[in-house]
Amino acid sequence: MEEMFHKKSEAVRRLVEAAEEAHLKHEFDADLQYEYFNAVLINERDKDGNFLELGKEFILAPNDHFNNLPVNISLSDVQVPTNMYNKDPAIVNGVYWSESLNKVFVDNFDRDPSLIWQYFGSAKGFFRQYPGIKWEPDENGVIAFDCRNRKWYIQAATSPKDVVILVDVSGSMKGLRLTIAKQTVSSILDTLGDDDFFNIIAYNEELHYVEPCLNGTLVQADRTNKEHFREHLDKLFAKGIGMLDIALNEAFNILSDFNHTGQGSICIQAIMLITDGAVDTYDTIFAKYNWPDRKVRIFTYLIGREAAFADNLKWMACANKGFFTQISTLADVQENVMEYLHVLSRPKVIDQEHDVVWTEAYIDSTLADDQGLVLMTTVAMPVFSKQNETRSKGILLGVVGTDVPVKELLKTIPKYKLGIHGYAFAITNNGYILTHPELRPLYEEGKKRRKPNYSSVDLSEVEWEDRDDVLRNAMVNRKTGKFSMEVKKTVDKGFRCGALQRPWEIFLPRECNHRRPT
Repeated sequence: MEEMFHKKSEAVRRLVEAAEEAHLKHEFDADLQYEYFNAVLINERDKDGNFLELGKEFILAPNDHFNNLPVNISLSDVQVPTNMYNKDPAIVNGVYWSESLNKVFVDNFDRDPSLIWQYFGSAKGFFRQYPGIKWEPDENGVIAFDCRNRKWYIQAATSPKDVVILVDVSGSMKGLRLTIAKQTVSSILDTLGDDDFFNIIAYNEELHYVEPCLNGTLVQADRTNKEHFREHLDKLFAKGIGMLDIALNEAFNILSDFNHTGQGSICIQAIMLITDGAVDTYDTIFAKYNWPDRKVRIFTYLIGREAAFADNLKWMACANKGFFTQISTLADVQENVMEYLHVLSRPKVIDQEHDVVWTEAYIDSTLADDQGLVLMTTVAMPVFSKQNETRSKGILLGVVGTDVPVKELLKTIPKYKLGIHGYAFAITNNGYILTHPELRPLYEEGKKRRKPNYSSVDLSEVEWEDRDDVLRNAMVNRKTGKFSMEVKKTVDKGFRCGALQRPWEIFLPRECNHRRPT
């Protein structure tokens, strides 16, 4: 298993080196014209029978390794989110220099035929995928996929973070502004992963925790918690006067208290402020809590078209190592929210920290076997700019990754060495299972097929004998060695129960870091 982890990581590392080298040699050209293979438009023709622009002929053939999906194992193609312009200069330049990844994609596949999808998710929004495959929009003609919202991208691009989101619900936020604010919060939640912790506070004359049961603390940004908070966003309504000073004091106190407990990310801390204006710069509050170290970054989002209070919000962001942006319409939300990820990735870029990350198990939406959709994990690594003029600024180019089917992990386990009652399993740094003999995904009612929305399972849910989470906590805290634990085991076909001491051994894969499997 260790050898397999290393093999997949090396494939991703080769992609990183090729991408950074290609970008280093490329000079940005605002007038660049380049016809690339758009994954949505390939092989599409107009009414006269001519190929559409960016939709040239792209040879696709069924391939057994990819579940007989029509793919092109010689080339990759590019998906661009529906809300972005296919020929935006930033997109075209990025697609142009990343074309050099095709050789590495093919070479990786030749070296390791067990590889599935390989890809490069750009910080500009486009997604280069190998082997090339045609993407089909939904019934509304939309493809909502944005690689920058995927867990593998978020975990690789940024360090773990503690975030407090402040939402202005004063009377001036009524109508469209409050709708935009809620969508902005939802988009911020999309950018948070399992390594992050957060809370949401609405404010006017008083503070209103979106989830009152969780006031004064932060919670892990897993799927369940994020969906729970989204449901509560609909209950917000605008009235009264906005007292931002009260909200800022509360946010700083939460971050400070949570950090002192030793919980949370123990890394980056940030306050996201969503409002239609600020009448003051609140420098006395920042002087009290955040200066001179500026450990908490402030990101400000001005809602609406008016710019009367923009200067105050800009000053707050710049004075606290954050970022200011203005969101005028719902269409502006996605791209403007993404800007903060670039800021938070700068320390990693400047220090050239190429951490390899592994995600928990998830359902792949394209491949299937006789049990339904396939369980996958992703190994990913960030790509940085090495150009002299941008290196000091810390420019994230994107993230490369490859998918690993869970069944490939199972094949590496030497069952004959484990004994009759022995078994092996692997988890992520958050305690989510990568592979375990008791990992049984949810099934649709009355059918033996996995639900497409299956989410990961924590080790404590299958190792029920580990009542005090001794085993789980030891693995999450990256402890190695041997120990034993008393367990109860049924015998005689379940008619009798006996207690026994079960030995355990924990090891970390070579070159292990804080976000690799155990």
